[in-house]
Amino acid sequence: MDSLKFDENNHPYIEVGKDYCVRLENEEYTDAKSKEKAARELRETPDVVSEALKSLRARLQEEKSLCVPIEDDSFLLKFLRPCKYYPDSTFALMQRYYQFKQKNSEVCADLLPNTVKHVYDEGLIYFQPLRDQHGCRIVVLEVGKKWKPSKVSLNDLFRAVQIALEAGMAEPRTQLNGAIVIMDMDSLSLSQIMQFRPRFAAMVVEWIQECTALRLKAVHIVNNSYLFNMLFTIFKPFLSDKLKNRIVFHNRDWASLTSYVDPGCLRPNYGGTLEAPEYDRRLIGDLLSQYHKEYEDANSYGYPKEV
Repeated sequence: MDSLKFDENNHPYIEVGKDYCVRLENEEYTDAKSKEKAARELRETPDVVSEALKSLRARLQEEKSLCVPIEDDSFLLKFLRPCKYYPDSTFALMQRYYQFKQKNSEVCADLLPNTVKHVYDEGLIYFQPLRDQHGCRIVVLEVGKKWKPSKVSLNDLFRAVQIALEAGMAEPRTQLNGAIVIMDMDSLSLSQIMQFRPRFAAMVVEWIQECTALRLKAVHIVNNSYLFNMLFTIFKPFLSDKLKNRIVFHNRDWASLTSYVDPGCLRPNYGGTLEAPEYDRRLIGDLLSQYHKEYEDANSYGYPKEV
């Protein structure tokens, strides 16, 4: 049975054949190309960063009821980068992010990997071993025939997605380049669609559009049938034009998918040329569980729980 590996610094990773691995990239980028992109797209220069950190800290100090690690630069950068270092919009994002957690405790309380291990064990959420041609983290959700609501509730599925994307939010390279999501809807059934309600759809869309500190570049829907149109009609009323424009439907047209995502980053089952073996997707849960302390800390931040 496959198991996690650990590098010389005791950082966990999933070995994917001889040439690839899946790991969390929590180190800051130092290469010239990334720094130039950060300056161009995020206004990330020493002066702007310094002033933004100072200004954001001042706002947070005034928000007495919001408990966050004000002196932790890496924590603040997680929110500043997606907002291009504008302190006002960053502060507003942080307020929305933690207000969402406060009012939706049924899906946001105790967001720890071991609470949704069964979701990862089903292989529903995983990372591709390579980023795309723009440096985006590639997250795959297989929520068609693989998802069995009797084993994985809709709430637990959403919780597991939050935990996986929280890992991406903490990666400086993902903060810079963003992420794309491939949603594989192969053999989606009517019984699965019946799990969804407009209130749940509104909540998920609010989280994606208003609350996540992540540059979501695209959502690629693959293997979608006519049944998926029924599901999409539940979500569509809540989508902004910006998000609608980032959702692309491909069905099984792999030439369409690879016109957006370099085929060298995708396996042949998605029209790609990446010759990397499949890995045991249960290991994603094991990988994230190695960061239990970081998730515990993250769960301790926010506004007081509503009573």
